[in-house]
Order: sequence, then structure tokens, then C-alpha cells
Amino acid sequence: MNKYKIFNNIAEDGLSILSDHQFEEVAENPDGLLLRSHKLTEKEFGKNLSCIARAGAGTNNIPIEDATKKGIVVFNTPGANANAVKELVICGMLLSSRGIVEGINFAQNLDLDDPEALNKAMESQKKTFAGNELAGKTLGIVGLGAIGSMLAQAAQTLGMNLVGYDPHISIEAAWRLPREVKKADSMEALLKESDYVSLHVPLVETTKNLINSSNLKKFKKGARLINLSRGGIVNSDDVISELENGNLDKFVTDFPTPALIQRSAAKNDVVLLPHLGASTKEAEVNCAVMAANQMVNYLKDGTIVNSVNFPMISQARSTPHRLVVINHNEPGMISSITDSIAASNLNIADMTNKSRDNIAINLIDLESEISEELLGKLRSVEHILMVKYLNLPS
Repeated sequence: MNKYKIFNNIAEDGLSILSDHQFEEVAENPDGLLLRSHKLTEKEFGKNLSCIARAGAGTNNIPIEDATKKGIVVFNTPGANANAVKELVICGMLLSSRGIVEGINFAQNLDLDDPEALNKAMESQKKTFAGNELAGKTLGIVGLGAIGSMLAQAAQTLGMNLVGYDPHISIEAAWRLPREVKKADSMEALLKESDYVSLHVPLVETTKNLINSSNLKKFKKGARLINLSRGGIVNSDDVISELENGNLDKFVTDFPTPALIQRSAAKNDVVLLPHLGASTKEAEVNCAVMAANQMVNYLKDGTIVNSVNFPMISQARSTPHRLVVINHNEPGMISSITDSIAASNLNIADMTNKSRDNIAINLIDLESEISEELLGKLRSVEHILMVKYLNLPS
């Protein structure tokens, strides 16, 4: 029986999938971990851990390098919260354009008992909060994955012009984009023509401080910046400087910092939210269901989809006796594995090998049962990180 441990609150729809597959929840030594925002450490891995499923897109709360060294697969759920984030970005554009926050604050602080006087005050001051419409403006989207492509589709229906930049766009993501999206050759080109810029990239080493003093000066004057992706992508101090000198008109983010909170209290050019991007019931359910299914498919069949550290791999079952072997991607490893199997007088019915950077995974279906002796022999081979026997019950 496969065992799992959860951190954070996981939607019951996801947990019921694990129950349906007879997975058992435990406190120690699970085969899989299911989490959302919990800051995971290597000490929490446990000796039996095979996979970590993050119910969400970001994985900067997981020590991925440490997991990879131990042959532990890390999953995320790209696209499961895309609609929720897309809707919040549209809300952010409106908040940055229509004086909505300022108007709410004004209305809530009116202290008038006379309805006629109240109405007069409201009418006389509404011009103070006049803004602009989204239609006809240009939205620049940095990162054209699941969220970026859905945002492009929604913005198009609002009558916006679209320009996108993503040097790593996948073929699948490219197919999802409306044909009206203009592809920018560089981020600088996108910034120069965008009235609104929305960021949708992961926080990795190459995207830290992606928006900084250098490229902030390339923004179209009066542009609005929206970051509902990850806090470290934007240098907040540099943004405040550009707001101060008038180059940037508004900054909307759900990653407040002390400096941004101070700026927001003093000026109307920063709109701060808690990290609400995926905070809808629908997104939480979608993420939990996707994460649970990924865990089940891997622990039962070795199938990998949406891993941040392993290649995609799948193989239809040809026998009940499946080996999953994970190893460093070194020359001669396949022959080392197959020689060990042959020495145990076992025939291979089917085999798939996939690699990604310095890691490789093999799904091997054998024609008869696998002995503990063979498993031990394989585990002792240099560069093999993990061996699992996934036997289907008869």
C-alpha cells in the first residue's frame, strides 16, 4: 500500500482520489508528499520518499536540487490555477486604471447624515477618480504559459492590443495563443509599447530581479506594472524610484514589502493585495486533483507528467511486473541495468528510457516476478539513485 503525508489544507476532492486508490495517510516515512505553501526541507524527506506533489505552480518552497540528488520526483500543477490568476490580473488592471480603491476610500469616509448632501458630495467628487478604459490599450504579457495564454484570450475580448514575450514558449502554449498576439523579439521591445505589463514567469535564478532599474527605464511613460507571479521577480525599491519620478504610473502586486506598504500609505500609485492569485475554491480543487492524480500515476505506474526536475515519461503496461530505475545520466547505465536483469534470468517485455540534464528514468516491464536479490543488486550499482518495484496485484 502506498503512503502519503500532507502539509497545509488540501481540498477534499484531491484527498478522495488518494483514498479511492487505497493510499494511506501517515505521519512518518511516506512514499509521497502533498503540499501547497509549506516550506519543505531535506530533513522532512524520509527514507521511503519517492515524489513530492505541489498543489500549485510555484516550487520555490521545495529544495528541488536536494530532491533530484536522491531521485525524488517533484511535480507541480501548471494551469490548474490559471483562470483564477487571469481573473485577478484583469481586476488588477482595472484597479490601476479607474480610481476604484481611491473611490472606495472616499465613499467609506464620508460622514454625512443628509441623503441629499451625501449625493451632492459624491457627484461633485467623482471626477477626482476618473480613469481610463482598457479597450484600445496595449497589454504586454511576459511569460506565455497557461496563465499568460488565458490572459491574452481574455484581454482580447476586452478590446486590448496584445504583445507577448517568452523565449522558452512551448509548442503547446503557442497553439493556445490568439493569433492577434504580437510576438516581441525582446522584453525591452515589449516594455516600450505596453500600457500594461503583466508578469507570468517562475522565480528561478535567471528571473530574480527581472524587473529592475535598468529595464524600468524602458517602460512606456505612464505604464502600469502588475506582478501576481512571484515577489522576487520585481525589485520593489527600483519600482518605487520609477513611481517617484513619474515614469511608472501604478504598481499592482500581491507580494507586499515594508517599503511598498509605506509607499501605498503615502501615495495612490501602489495597490497591494495578499497573495490571492490562486485563492479561489475552484483553483484549490483543481490544484489538489491534479497533484493527487500525478502522485497516483507515478507511485502506481511510474508515469511522470508536469515534473520540474524529471523528464516526461509513460509506458502502457505490458506485464504486471514493472521496475522503475532512476540513475545519473551517465554512459553505459542502460547496459548496466539490463545486464543485471539478464543475470537474474528475467526477460524484458518492454522498456522506456528518458533523460533530462543529469538525471534519467527507466520504466521496465518484465515477464516474471522480480526478486529482492535483483532489487538489491540494482540498488548497489554506481550512479543508480532509486529502484522501485511496481507490481500489479493479480
